[in-house]
Amino acid sequence: MKNYQKTSVAADARVELHDALGLTGAEVSINILPAGTGVPFVHIHQQNEEIYGILEGKGSAVIDGETIDLHAGDWLRVAPAAKRQFSAAADCAIKFVCIQAKAGSLEGYTAGDALPG
Repeated sequence: MKNYQKTSVAADARVELHDALGLTGAEVSINILPAGTGVPFVHIHQQNEEIYGILEGKGSAVIDGETIDLHAGDWLRVAPAAKRQFSAAADCAIKFVCIQAKAGSLEGYTAGDALPG
């Protein structure tokens, strides 16, 4: 069995990578909202924080009633209990990556978790 998994992402409105990559510690999705559209529901999480990276375009997020403008290059962390909803701008689509991981589970990162091979 290989120690890696590779996949290609199509230009679908939403692609979840947990199955394609065999993810065991995080969920990653690529999302595209056309201009003037939004996620049709407000949601929270029980355990997972979400990290959003805006890849292209612009839009906004409403988090706990506060509207946050989003543009390509922006990154945003949202706590599990925060009520959230995302939308594209009226005149522009938005493409973003969403990474979910269990809040408080990170025990090491970057160089602190790496060992010489």
